[in-house]
Amino acid sequence: MSTIDFSCNGEIATLTLNNPGKLNAINLGMWNQLAGKMAEISVDDRIRCVVLRGAGNDAFAAGGDLEEFVTGRATLEQALHYHGQVALALQAIDNCPHPTVALIQGACIGGGLEIAGVCDFRICGESSRFGAPINRLGFSMYPGEMEGLLRLAGPAVMKEILLEGRILNATDAYAKGLVTRVVADTETENEAYATAKRICAGAPLVAGWHKQWIRRLLDGTPLSDAEKAASFAFLETEDYKEGLAAFLEKRKPVFKAR
Repeated sequence: MSTIDFSCNGEIATLTLNNPGKLNAINLGMWNQLAGKMAEISVDDRIRCVVLRGAGNDAFAAGGDLEEFVTGRATLEQALHYHGQVALALQAIDNCPHPTVALIQGACIGGGLEIAGVCDFRICGESSRFGAPINRLGFSMYPGEMEGLLRLAGPAVMKEILLEGRILNATDAYAKGLVTRVVADTETENEAYATAKRICAGAPLVAGWHKQWIRRLLDGTPLSDAEKAASFAFLETEDYKEGLAAFLEKRKPVFKAR
């Protein structure tokens, strides 16, 4: 049975792409579940970081479930619906106010690469593989799915992935900016959750604001005076006062997201 499994350990939520019989290939039901669960997580202020991973150790996700394309994506109407739902799931991850970490083991292909590409961090094992060789299958990547990867890696890398159909190893993926960090396969899980814990040690409101301002600055237009003023919203928060007090008192801060 293919599912998106949710678990939570303290402030860290985990979503697991679970379709192990098909290397965690993602079908439409899973895309819909992913969008729904990310929407729930996004409004839960008890959560400070989200880890996305594949079930088992062999794959993050080996792409979409191609078997359902034969009947579920055979017409223009079906294709627009199907890939519209995929784009909604990717947008839900991309727009999540909590930082997101992709824990990548094994194959990260097609739809799996699209998911990893909209996460804030991508921690992978040294034997991980990346690509989207759909040129060999005769179909193109939906623009709404390409957007996050294009923003992450740029047009030159996207052309290499899509036109040449290359499968990149972890070293190449890191050199091209597709992943944040490469570690030994046996350390991938530990490093991903250590990353999540380091994120959780910071002020959660600040994490959300940093994500917001990075996105805003990337659109290339000057900030308005109102936006510049809004960037100092932290001055009115309890967490700002706590952070300063903890620094001056030489103790660990206790942030409450308010």
